[in-house]
Amino acid sequence: MSIGERIRYIRNLRGMTQKELGKAIGFDDRTADIRIAQYESGTRTPKANYVEALAKALNVKTYALNVPETDTYLGLIHTLFALEDTYGIKINSIDGELCLTLDKHNKSYVTMFEMLNDWRNEAEKLKNNEISEDEYNDWKYNYPKTI
Repeated sequence: MSIGERIRYIRNLRGMTQKELGKAIGFDDRTADIRIAQYESGTRTPKANYVEALAKALNVKTYALNVPETDTYLGLIHTLFALEDTYGIKINSIDGELCLTLDKHNKSYVTMFEMLNDWRNEAEKLKNNEISEDEYNDWKYNYPKTI
């Protein structure tokens, strides 16, 4: 999902219009919706300072907006290859099902295990109706709460 698609997705989750979001990050009333529409359509890419302002206005971490290129299957597979190279995430098979696993010998193992385990725990809460989908999305888009 491109940064523009992420902005639109999260803006809609927050129930904001393009004009409201544009004004929240400092664009004037005349151009606020136009600028956000340009970001969302991909005709413009927000500069770093605007990404930070968008994240703040949408109440998410900047990481939630700055995601790798996963709009195509080739972009996705190369993102997965990069994750293998950098973090030791491996493709495996368990009981005939493809799955991703962590290489215990990779220097990132403990950190990745903790982060993925956090994710699994929250996903399990959602599955068991212990939290709402909105609460789950808030958790995801603000992970981690502290750095």
